[in-house]
Amino acid sequence: MPASANTSPNFWVRDIPVFGDLILSPMDGFSDLPFRSLVRTLGSVMSYTEFVNAMDVLNGHPHLDQRLRYSEEERPVVYQIFDDNPERIVAAALKLREREPDIIDVNMGCASRSVAGRGAGAGLLRTPHKIAEIFKRLTAELDIPVTGKIRLGWDDKNLNYLEVAKIIEQNGGQLIAVHGRTKGQNYTGNANWDAIAEIKQAVSVPVIANGDVRRVADIARIKAHTGCDGVMIGRAAIGNPWIFSRLDRLQVPAELVRATMLDHLESMLDFYGYEHGQVLFRKHVVGYVSPHRLSRIQRKRLFNTQSPDEFITLLDEIILESVAA
Repeated sequence: MPASANTSPNFWVRDIPVFGDLILSPMDGFSDLPFRSLVRTLGSVMSYTEFVNAMDVLNGHPHLDQRLRYSEEERPVVYQIFDDNPERIVAAALKLREREPDIIDVNMGCASRSVAGRGAGAGLLRTPHKIAEIFKRLTAELDIPVTGKIRLGWDDKNLNYLEVAKIIEQNGGQLIAVHGRTKGQNYTGNANWDAIAEIKQAVSVPVIANGDVRRVADIARIKAHTGCDGVMIGRAAIGNPWIFSRLDRLQVPAELVRATMLDHLESMLDFYGYEHGQVLFRKHVVGYVSPHRLSRIQRKRLFNTQSPDEFITLLDEIILESVAA
């Protein structure tokens, strides 16, 4: 039974109950409406959108509506924004409020050069005074909860996660999601679960743990290790959305894999259009078929097919060969 079937909340984000403990991480290029909707049916209990640039919100962007679109079934819905300028973040958040999300989240974890390099995302960790100003103003001007997603610091010599976590809480933040790595690590090395446990002990708001949850067994381990209120799963969900139902990929029957892939493909085609949806779905295909040993010809055909019908035919061939083996 998915965690979202719980009858009592696992935790609260201010006055918003959250019925479960597993959440899809906001991932640029992946956490779109089709994928969020899929994992929501499998047990993810909150929907974080892909992050959006505050400047794009204020100035307009051709893909902004697509990134921010959500379904009512996804609630609670969290809009995640990034910028290095408190004024712009507040102005963008007020504009986003018109779309009626449940929560506004400030991204302080993106490690990409284009974001962190300009002082946004994980770059904000180098300016705690800005973080204080952002949360103080957001919580004063918004009538919905404000939360934050952080890393442990800029690098191993600048681990200021406890300072940042306390600043968020002291200035009205209602939840802190923590990726247990520094900006310098990006996605390399091991996530520091001890640091997440320190944050959980230091603040009274819910703490969501993120990092190195690759299999179902890791969920219980990170919860026991950190005492966290929930677990955020990112890369491990690509190709295995069933992790939110506490199933490892090899536990999922081939027939269910096929049915889910086809449903996901159909929703991508509906959402993005026939041609673009097919192209964007390929990055999910890599994960879905990862347990299968593909020949070079199969791989080339699978990732270059132009027709959904051709894709389905090839998919059936791969699954039948796997079952026969």
